[in-house]
Amino acid sequence: MSANTIELTTENFAETIGKDGIVLIDFWAAWCGPCRMFAPIFEAAAGRHADVTWGKVDTDAQQEIAGALNIRSIPTLMAFRDGILLLSQPGVLPAAALDSVVTQLRGLDMDEVRKKVAEAESSQGHQHGPDCNHDHDDHAPGHEEPKG
Repeated sequence: MSANTIELTTENFAETIGKDGIVLIDFWAAWCGPCRMFAPIFEAAAGRHADVTWGKVDTDAQQEIAGALNIRSIPTLMAFRDGILLLSQPGVLPAAALDSVVTQLRGLDMDEVRKKVAEAESSQGHQHGPDCNHDHDDHAPGHEEPKG
């Protein structure tokens, strides 16, 4: 690991992803060939984008974190901004694609993102009642209207 990346463990993971700004995390393992291919791409991008927090999670050593985040294949890149998960991308990203992710994350209107997150959370908790107006389309994905 370089001076530009930090090793994330159960002790520092939540604090790191919860901070303001952009946090990119590489989930990897020593035995994983594609992870070894992605490591220098990730490290080089960390050097180019010093304003971003770059973390690495060894999925063998940190199985609790990997399990909690449903990491099913490695490498997986996760991107957070201001504590909100915005991307979970399995596979090796080319350098240009990784730079593009950083650029897109920088360009996000986080007030709009927070608004959409709040709307999604409230619609998932939506319960049909006698006053429900079924003409609206704000239900959670996969939601089916009652048949009757």
